Amino acid sequence: MKPYVLIIEDEDAILTLLQYNFEKEGYDVGIAEDGEMGLVAASERTPDLIVLDWMMPKLSGVEVCRRLRRKPETRATPIIMLTARGEETDKISGLDYGADDYMVKPFSMPELLARVRAILRRTSPSLLEEVIRHGDLEIDVSAFRVKRGETEIHLGPTEFRLLEHFMRHTGRVFSREQLLDNVWGRDIYVEARTVDVHIGRLRKALKSNGGKDLIRTVRSAGYAFEPKSGN
Repeated sequence: MKPYVLIIEDEDAILTLLQYNFEKEGYDVGIAEDGEMGLVAASERTPDLIVLDWMMPKLSGVEVCRRLRRKPETRATPIIMLTARGEETDKISGLDYGADDYMVKPFSMPELLARVRAILRRTSPSLLEEVIRHGDLEIDVSAFRVKRGETEIHLGPTEFRLLEHFMRHTGRVFSREQLLDNVWGRDIYVEARTVDVHIGRLRKALKSNGGKDLIRTVRSAGYAFEPKSGN
């Protein structure tokens, strides 16, 4: 499960450059060519990090940032702003509007990628890990193995991807539609109720040796992985 980076940028050359380099680094990349499209993209699939241009038509990057911070789904999503503005007061304004970092064009691509890694290590360290542990549950992504305590748990490919997604986003509630986009992929057509079937299989496998249920059903909202509480 790759970290998902949403790039909101209206200059085609920069957008293409960013997309190429982020994909080359192993990120899952979404793109939007203006602020309105960026808000729609962020609502359809919650990014792990957003790269946002300051000066855009229709809706400025500052306004996009402000609106993203009002939404519960993106309130804590890291945002790096890109802009041609270089004055200190402009930088302060960008940070005051909710950006986590700020880079002035023309920027160094290696430096931008380094800043992205640094932010993700701080805000979502599990996104960059191959072995993730929560309580007595451990998933080894590279080896395709899951253990609960000393017991190895055998999962099908879909249940494994679901568990990996949940363990990389502990506590976050995902709707069925969001899980379909994040786990199955946006280009795959699967009915929403299929998610319930695979969640049921995953729950059964994780509880096979009498362990607590780690997946919480949130009425009218979806599912969340909560290893500390259980049911």
